[in-house]
Amino acid sequence: MKIAVAGTGYVGLVTGVCLASKGHQVTCVDVDEKKVEIMRQGVSPIYEAGLEELMKESMDCLTFTTDYKTAYQDAEVIFIGVGTPEKKDGSANLSYVYTVARQIAESVERDCVVVVKSTVPIGTNDKVETYIQSHLAKDVVVTVASNPEFLAQGTAVRDTLHAARIVIGVETPEAGEVLKRVYAGFDAPKLVTNRRSAEMIKYASNDFLALKISYINEIANLCEIVGADVEDVAEGMGYDTRIGNKFLKSGIGYGGSCFPKDTKALSWLASFNDNEIKTIKAAIEVNESQKFKLIKKARKYYDDFEGLTVAVLGLTFKPGTDDLREAPSLVNIPLLIDDGAKVKAWDPVGVKNFKKKIPEGIAYYDTIEDTIRDADLCLIFTEWEAVTQFDVRLYKDLMKKAIIIDGRNCYKVSDFEGTGMVYDSIGRRCVM
Repeated sequence: MKIAVAGTGYVGLVTGVCLASKGHQVTCVDVDEKKVEIMRQGVSPIYEAGLEELMKESMDCLTFTTDYKTAYQDAEVIFIGVGTPEKKDGSANLSYVYTVARQIAESVERDCVVVVKSTVPIGTNDKVETYIQSHLAKDVVVTVASNPEFLAQGTAVRDTLHAARIVIGVETPEAGEVLKRVYAGFDAPKLVTNRRSAEMIKYASNDFLALKISYINEIANLCEIVGADVEDVAEGMGYDTRIGNKFLKSGIGYGGSCFPKDTKALSWLASFNDNEIKTIKAAIEVNESQKFKLIKKARKYYDDFEGLTVAVLGLTFKPGTDDLREAPSLVNIPLLIDDGAKVKAWDPVGVKNFKKKIPEGIAYYDTIEDTIRDADLCLIFTEWEAVTQFDVRLYKDLMKKAIIIDGRNCYKVSDFEGTGMVYDSIGRRCVM
């Protein structure tokens, strides 16, 4: 099929590349000419496992352009995969969605289905369809469908090609058949429902996972007080198939482009309609507090950070991505700098983006060894494999004072027994 994809961020680019890999003729549209030129060379502008390799393999079916009129005019299906960033009040900013909708209305010259892949508030697809139909330049039939994405950064390609489910929200059987043709080559359960239910499935799914994370973090905090081990607790819970063992890993909160934004957006939507989802509000509050867990722990060992050398391992919100959105490092490192600390940081892929956010006050290193050398304190924010596989004995050998505060429970507590090092993690006993 002839498909156009608006937007080449995580959602748009991964969607476009994966559809092309199945033999569809895909044109990806972006406003940034430099970014488009890079993609034309088979280079991914974002770090995502397997994406660049799949791009190069699928270039015969891929086109990248800034010319939206040509891309949209004869496409059978047009995916909207642009960003819907959070506004200050927590609601979703839909300006990019409506900009694309206007461009589609002005450009299409044949009947087509417009598919909203972006995460949007319930009812948005209805409004987008009305908007497009009221601005059409040609006498054509345009139907809008909801097809939410369920991608995890770091595994987005796998999550698309081997999806747990494909949700299709339509108001006409014909639109549903078109989407079934698009996904004919994908071996995944396909749920066809109405548009508003599809939109809600996305929010309900993401927010439920955020709830699980916040819940286990609160249990972890209590475990530290009462002397229980949160990892044993999570394992015991996970054997219950009604609960499952996914998203029960305690730490310093969720981040990224989805969970923070989607929890706030659903909470805002409920409030806007004179409703309240108390569990979601609680999850948001817990997560905001949990981000500062390491700083709070560090103050047990130092009254302030003035003159201290602090090593930071990991800048991104999770391993496998260069995304920094809502990463705990972004709010904690400025606190360290303001308190007079000398910050040394390491991350295998996130440094370039971090420098754009916080351009000064941090020394960056290429190895964990150089980062922790002569440090008075080490804070672990991201569980990169290089960190989890690191020889813990080197902390004592290289640090001035071996105090390791681990926000991702990268090591076994027993690894530090009898070493003379301080190892303080989340929801487990502290070794001193």
